[in-house]
Amino acid sequence: MLISFCLLVEGHFVIEVLLVVVILFQLSRKSYKPPKKPLTEKEVDELCDEWVPESLHPPITKEMEEQIQSPILESAAGPHTVIDGREVVNFASANYLGLIGHEKIIDSCTGALEKYGVGSCGPRGFYGTIDVHLDCEAKIAKFLGTPDSILYSYGISTIFSAIPAFCKKGDIIVADEGVHWGVQTGLQLSRSTVVYFKHNDMDSLESTLEKFTRGNRRAEKIRRYIVVEALYQNSGQIAPLDAIVKLKEKYRFRVMLEESHSFGVLGASGRGLSEHYGVPVCLELCYHLENYGLLCSFVLLIFFFLLQIEKIDIITAGMGHALATDGGFCTGSVRVVDHQRLSSSGYVFSASLPPYLASAAITALDHLEGNPDVITKLRSNITLLWNGLSDIVGLSISSNILSPIVYLKLKKSTGSFKDDMKLLDVIAQHALKEDSLLICTSKKSTLDKCRLPAGIRLFVSAGHSKSDIQKAAESLKRIAALVLSDLN
Repeated sequence: MLISFCLLVEGHFVIEVLLVVVILFQLSRKSYKPPKKPLTEKEVDELCDEWVPESLHPPITKEMEEQIQSPILESAAGPHTVIDGREVVNFASANYLGLIGHEKIIDSCTGALEKYGVGSCGPRGFYGTIDVHLDCEAKIAKFLGTPDSILYSYGISTIFSAIPAFCKKGDIIVADEGVHWGVQTGLQLSRSTVVYFKHNDMDSLESTLEKFTRGNRRAEKIRRYIVVEALYQNSGQIAPLDAIVKLKEKYRFRVMLEESHSFGVLGASGRGLSEHYGVPVCLELCYHLENYGLLCSFVLLIFFFLLQIEKIDIITAGMGHALATDGGFCTGSVRVVDHQRLSSSGYVFSASLPPYLASAAITALDHLEGNPDVITKLRSNITLLWNGLSDIVGLSISSNILSPIVYLKLKKSTGSFKDDMKLLDVIAQHALKEDSLLICTSKKSTLDKCRLPAGIRLFVSAGHSKSDIQKAAESLKRIAALVLSDLN
């Protein structure tokens, strides 16, 4: 036994000695062995000529080039526009109220240009705030019945700046899988835990909310948000706000609502999804308290706070659609707005909205308030187009009957998004070439993670005439029957 122990010790000793030798050998080695003789200038030049730097972008394929190409407009993007010197009927621009080229808006912009010039040359917090910005914010807040609002200089930056301003790492966001790229970017920038539920499926939303809250004490101590679009750009569907509010209150989540395509469109007076569903806006009553005495006002205010909790915490929208201007806004409580003035990157670091665009937004809102029949005309056009496309071959309407985005998808998919897009692109190309009808397909960037079916988007405008609607329906039915005959 003693002999075996000695052998074991000697074996360990040998191994340890070998390890020490290997370590010393590695430490003594030079990490780089210079060439025996230096390179000549000719050899250096040859190596430099052969070196190819790594590309800054992936190879651009023919499909990518085709996706980038689109018709170039040579006039205003109104109900009718000009492409290649030819007048076409335009169903590719989200000019919902037909205000592009409206005389009052042009006059408003002209006056603002003469008074303020073109740009502001500074962010809002650094001498970029002009009185017309404050007037526009007050106008939007009054129109929507909210305490305050904040302007952004770029429409799509509104939502992807507002989300990270409130949602941080560790927070929970439950979002619809059909949200557009701007919302997706905001979710990514927030670094929050993001979970998607099935598109416009309230059962899926509830099961997702329950999964996070049931038996999870930690979830009670962190911020939780539901992020949805009021009117989905990628499907034309309308979010069921009444059901979302019930789930929000049941599971104690906050709601962030993106209204770029519903503002100025939904509701009896164009005030958006909350008006459409009759969901009260927080603190709306406070604007009417000046009509009552002090004691009565106090009692009403207490009553209001007891009965009305915030149904929608944050509302954002771009102004480049219904209002036919640019920029965006976020509206809500005073604290929600003030927080963004210090913490929202799109507001703090971007030059403020050009004054003439803020003036145009005010004029557009005045026009909407003074001419509510424009919404009636828009809905009449939507209904007319629906009726005209009801029996279209190979395609079906998947959008909501009130949506100005009439979304057509294939009844029988090829099974490939790319192949579906090719078929739909052929239809769009035929419509433009043969019938002077400008329509667009649901092309997506490689950065866009939305996986909803491909489709054709028809943006209906109050400025379209009955003959424009009929022309679009007849053209699409004829071309769809021709292109999709093999799929039926």
